[in-house]
Amino acid sequence: MMNKLRILRFLLEKEFKQIKRDSLLLRLMIFIPLLQLIVLPFAANFEMKNINLAIVDNDHSPISTRLTDKIRSSAYFNVAVEQKSYESALFFMQKNKADIIVEYPSRMENKLVREGKASLSLTANAVNATKAGLGSAYLATIIRQYNLDLTSVGKTSSVQVKSMYLYNPYLDYKAYMVPGILAFLLTLVGGFLSALNIVGEKEKGTIEQINVTPVPKSLFLLSKLIPFWVLGLFILTLGLLLSWIIYGFVPVGRLWVIYLFAALYLIALTGLGLAVSSISSTQQQAMFTMFFCNMLFALLSGLFTPISSMPGWAQTITLFNPVRYFVEVMRMIYLKGSSFSDITGYFLIVCLFLVLFNTFAVIGYRKKS
Repeated sequence: MMNKLRILRFLLEKEFKQIKRDSLLLRLMIFIPLLQLIVLPFAANFEMKNINLAIVDNDHSPISTRLTDKIRSSAYFNVAVEQKSYESALFFMQKNKADIIVEYPSRMENKLVREGKASLSLTANAVNATKAGLGSAYLATIIRQYNLDLTSVGKTSSVQVKSMYLYNPYLDYKAYMVPGILAFLLTLVGGFLSALNIVGEKEKGTIEQINVTPVPKSLFLLSKLIPFWVLGLFILTLGLLLSWIIYGFVPVGRLWVIYLFAALYLIALTGLGLAVSSISSTQQQAMFTMFFCNMLFALLSGLFTPISSMPGWAQTITLFNPVRYFVEVMRMIYLKGSSFSDITGYFLIVCLFLVLFNTFAVIGYRKKS
């Protein structure tokens, strides 16, 4: 036992020296994940703002003017142009200078006063279906609220609706994205970079010196796993600090629960990376294999698209995606303050991935080629 620990110590010393000498790898492991944490929450934002409007006012009444002012005061819209005709507004849309056209009918104020109703038309540029759908919904909400303001009379009784948003009271999309991005950063460190490790030694020829020694496969792979595990936890710490400094987000739950889950998750994903590295002949093969896996992990993790919105077959596939569980756990701890008892099921699932991936890594690595 003591002899194995001594061998492991020497192997770890070699691995850390090798990582230290490879300045490019060190920059990849630290700089790129943290840069993604800084940029992605601002870039990957599904809230639609600064939607360009072209307004065609055929009424020119105080009511239409006030409605235009109400739309203009919204944070979601930018009244780009006010046109005299629908055709001229459509020309602006064709030039991509307007996303939605709002046309007020003539005599709109008279119809509201005499008939109690008037209809206006919305024309949305549906090339970007998300922007068209959300922009039209935002406009419909503003117009509906404006209609209520017009029809409210003195002390007329009405039912008041008070909305309450739990866990994210300000509906800040960054609060939803940052915990998920933190989870995905560890996926890049544990899976992608570890996949380049063993195959890198194969290309350099240095692994042959290890293969002729009596070092067991499991001990050799453990020496490969531990450095990425340590660096992954270090990057997680930097990510938590950046999330607090830049976005002001701190986990509502316990930090030790995050670190415990992250520690097991890193072992699992590093095992996957080492398994891919063991069966690959070149770094190019390992890189493309992990790029494909990471792309699927990201798309089917709920990082950008809620899993409940996916089709049934895709939801079934996500059950075999380890990133999905870490993303959910990070959001539960960060936003809801979930305790260890709340994530026990996720914990056991990641343990299964840990055993599975590292078993594949040991079986896939052959000391004789």
